[in-house]
Amino acid sequence: MVRYADDLVACCHSRQQAERVKAQLAEWLAPRGLVFNEGKTKIVHLTEGFDFLGFNVRRYRNGKLLTKPSSAAVKRLRSRLAAEMRALRGSNAAAVIAALNPIIRGWAAYYQGAVSSKIFGDLDDYMWKLTYRWAKRSHGGKPKRWVVHRYFGRFDKFRNDRWVFGNRAGHDERGSVPHLIKFAWTPIIRHQLVTGAASPDDPDLIDYWAARRQRVQPPLDSYNLRLLTRQAGRCPLCRDPLLTADLPQSPAEWERWWLSVVRKAIAADYLVHQDGHGTPDGTRTRLIHASCRRELQARKRRTPASQPATTPLGLA
Repeated sequence: MVRYADDLVACCHSRQQAERVKAQLAEWLAPRGLVFNEGKTKIVHLTEGFDFLGFNVRRYRNGKLLTKPSSAAVKRLRSRLAAEMRALRGSNAAAVIAALNPIIRGWAAYYQGAVSSKIFGDLDDYMWKLTYRWAKRSHGGKPKRWVVHRYFGRFDKFRNDRWVFGNRAGHDERGSVPHLIKFAWTPIIRHQLVTGAASPDDPDLIDYWAARRQRVQPPLDSYNLRLLTRQAGRCPLCRDPLLTADLPQSPAEWERWWLSVVRKAIAADYLVHQDGHGTPDGTRTRLIHASCRRELQARKRRTPASQPATTPLGLA
């Protein structure tokens, strides 16, 4: 049996066994004032598949058991993206990118452990249609070629894709054109089964669970991901972890994680790295906590700049 909050799945060998398990669980829930929601409780064969926590689990004719994003979850996402684009009518490209990037990153991060490649590609096609329709509506009197040149291009220098929606009027901290990321840019990382009966509550398995968390890559772009890996995930100023150890458990939580942790809690800055002998080895870009950055800037303001040495004028 697998349970998360008030949702559960019981895997059985036969329909008769499933009915017995359901009766036993109902008997156990009754004294606690709880009952099954009969409208959502089903007994199905694995070849029919079932939805659980936004995933669809099904065994196909070739014998493979695949876990994919459920059709209902994809439909909800499409509806939300369309609603966001309707609300952004009259806004500029920067507002579109700021509103949609966290949604795309959060949803893709949640489903990156499933069989999601085809669905990610379909969602990218849907996003292109939404953004192109938005651009055409924003400039109704302009020809298609003008609209495409203004809003689409090869804005990610690490990808050979010239159909990326971007804001040519702006530039980010690295001098690149701000652009809308794509679902397919999130790599698929297969979920690794937990060893034996390992529990997160077992104090003897702290190192095991810490190693599992390190294998999960956060939904960062390749540039920040390289910086995070090079720093072993720690802030060079306070030596504490840059990101939280507990990963989100839903697309909405991933979205909030991106907005609160990545965009507000860490920042890229230029620091002078000191070697063991106290000699600076050059200025390198590092990821640091936003709070550490504010403290560093305040300390610099309090410390007076060293005055250049002056040679006294000789008097005759």
